[in-house]
Amino acid sequence: MPLRFFYNILISLAWFGLKVIALFRPKIDLFVSGRKQTFAQLGEKLSPSKKTIWMHVASLGEYEQGLPILERLRQNYPAHQILLTFFSPSGYEVKKNTTAADAVVYLPMDTLSNAKRFLERTDPELAIFVKYEIWPNYLSELKKRNVPTFLVSAIFSKRQVYFKPFGGFMRKSLRTFAHFFVQDSNSRELLESIGFSNVTVSGDTRFDRVSKILKQDNRLDFMEHFKNGKFCLVAGSTWPEDEEILIQYINRSTDGQTKFVFAPHEIKPAHVQKIEEGLQRKTMRFSQMEGKDLADFDVLIVDTIGLLTKVYSYADAAYVGGGFATGLHNTLEPSVYGIPVIIGPDYTKFKEAEDLVEKGGVIPISDQRGFDTLMDTFLTDPIFLKKKGSINSKYINANVGATDLILEHLSLVKFG
Repeated sequence: MPLRFFYNILISLAWFGLKVIALFRPKIDLFVSGRKQTFAQLGEKLSPSKKTIWMHVASLGEYEQGLPILERLRQNYPAHQILLTFFSPSGYEVKKNTTAADAVVYLPMDTLSNAKRFLERTDPELAIFVKYEIWPNYLSELKKRNVPTFLVSAIFSKRQVYFKPFGGFMRKSLRTFAHFFVQDSNSRELLESIGFSNVTVSGDTRFDRVSKILKQDNRLDFMEHFKNGKFCLVAGSTWPEDEEILIQYINRSTDGQTKFVFAPHEIKPAHVQKIEEGLQRKTMRFSQMEGKDLADFDVLIVDTIGLLTKVYSYADAAYVGGGFATGLHNTLEPSVYGIPVIIGPDYTKFKEAEDLVEKGGVIPISDQRGFDTLMDTFLTDPIFLKKKGSINSKYINANVGATDLILEHLSLVKFG
C-alpha cells in the first residue's frame, strides 16, 4: 500500500511537470493536449451498446507488433468495436487515422481516477498490452473488473525492476495478466524465476506483419524511373548523425552508377533543406518531382510518410537510422526483401537486430571508414551482397507464426 501511494503521487507530479514543460516543447504539448481530448473522443467514436476489445501500445514499434493481432481480432469478432490507445505522440500522431481500430486515442495518465473513468467509459471485454506497457492502476482496475488481460510480444531482461529485490510492487502488477506471450525463452525463464507459469514463447508478431509486405503491391512508378536499373541504397528513418556519414560517402561517389534514397525521420522543410545543402550530387525531393525526369538524378529525398516500406522493395541494400542517436528504427522492413542492412553501433536493446548482427545479415558500422568499406564491398562483390541479404529473409521466414499462436489461445478465452 505505501508503494502504491508513492507511485500515485509520482504520477500526479509527473503530469503537473509535463503540463509546464508543454508550454515550451511542441512534442510534449501534443502529449498533454492530446490526453485532454481522450474522453470526448471516446464519446464520439465508441458506441456504449457495442462490446469493446482494447489494445494499448506505446508507440509505432509496438503498434507494428499489435497490428497483426488487431487485424485478426476484427476478422474473428466483427460484432466488437476495437479501441487502440497510444502512450507516445510519435505513435499516435502518425496512426491516429488508422482503420485498424474504431477509436484511436491517447491513454490518459495512469492515475487511479483516470483508470476508473476510462474503464467505466470503455467497458472492455478483453485487454491486450504490447511489449513493455505495464501501468499498475489500469491493470489493477482491469483485474477488479475480471477483464481478461494479456501481454503480447513481451520481452524481459534481468535489469528490469521486476527481477530486483525492491520490485515487489511492479511484480504485483504482473500478476494481473492472464497470460504472457513472450519473444524468447530467456523472457520465459525470467518470469518463471519469480513464480509465473502462465507464459508462452510465441515470438514477435512483427515477423507476421513484415512477411505480409511481400504479398502486397509494392510498385512505385517514381522509384522505377529513379532507380533506372542501377544499384540503389535506401536509407530509412535517418537522423543527422546517420546523414553526415551518408552524405560524405555520396559526395565521394562519382561513378554515376549508384542511386541513393533518403527517407529521413524528420521531414520538416528546414531539415530536408539541410540534407540538400550538404549534397554535391543531383538531388530531388519527392514533393517537387512532378514533371522531372527522375532518371537524371542521383539522390531522392522522400519528404513524406507512408512510402518507406514500398521504397525498400527497390533497394539493393539498406541503411536503417537511429543507431548513432535516439534508438535504432525498424530493421525488419528492409530485411524482408532479402537485402543486407547497415546500422549504427547502438543496437543491443533490439533483439531482431542482435540476432541478425550475429548471423551477419545486418551489419553495424561505427564510423565513416566502416561505412565506406562496406558500401564499396556491396558494389564490387555481388555474391557477398546476395549472401548477406538471404540471411535476413531466411531469418524472417523462420520466425513467423506468433499471431496464429496468440489468436488460438485467445479463442479459448470466455468473452464476446
